[in-house]
Amino acid sequence: MINDLPYCPIPKQTAAMANSLYHSLQGQYFAGYADNIYFDEGKNAWAALMNPINSCVNLFVNVWTVSDLYEPPIRMQIWFNSKLPGNPTVSDLVTPSNTAIYPLPQPKVQLMQASNVEGTPIGGVKGFVRRTQPGETIVAEEDGKFIIPPGGNFAIFLSATDSEDVTASIRVGYGWWEERACCKFETNNC
Repeated sequence: MINDLPYCPIPKQTAAMANSLYHSLQGQYFAGYADNIYFDEGKNAWAALMNPINSCVNLFVNVWTVSDLYEPPIRMQIWFNSKLPGNPTVSDLVTPSNTAIYPLPQPKVQLMQASNVEGTPIGGVKGFVRRTQPGETIVAEEDGKFIIPPGGNFAIFLSATDSEDVTASIRVGYGWWEERACCKFETNNC
């Protein structure tokens, strides 16, 4: 049984150890997937890592992927800390990357998604824009350089490129780690 396993100390981080491995060993690294995101003519969709205001952690975005399943290409906008349109749902396709820890750690950050929404993000910053290639997956490894505090988010906003006459089906994946935040939002629950 898992409970009967001997204690295994976490190694100290060295310059040769990847950040993602180090945080995985500590139970701080998570992977998630937003499946079946879609939009029809004149609508949009998104998938975001949402860091709740009371999470007491900073979110470090390590990797993200976007798979565009059908033609034509779609536009991807990367937004930081914006108010996103629509009625999102929480993806249940999230796991700690280190499944050897018992009990399994649970993320404080939520992977949320919304399909077929009207409108665009409000506020925040549009960091950059990319265009997908139909049938391919775009992968970006960020190595934790995008740091989102409690109350913020990192979103991939999806829309048609040139033609409004499009139906799209997209999959978005994320890898991230969480570290304790020192901030004004801390409470006794941290």
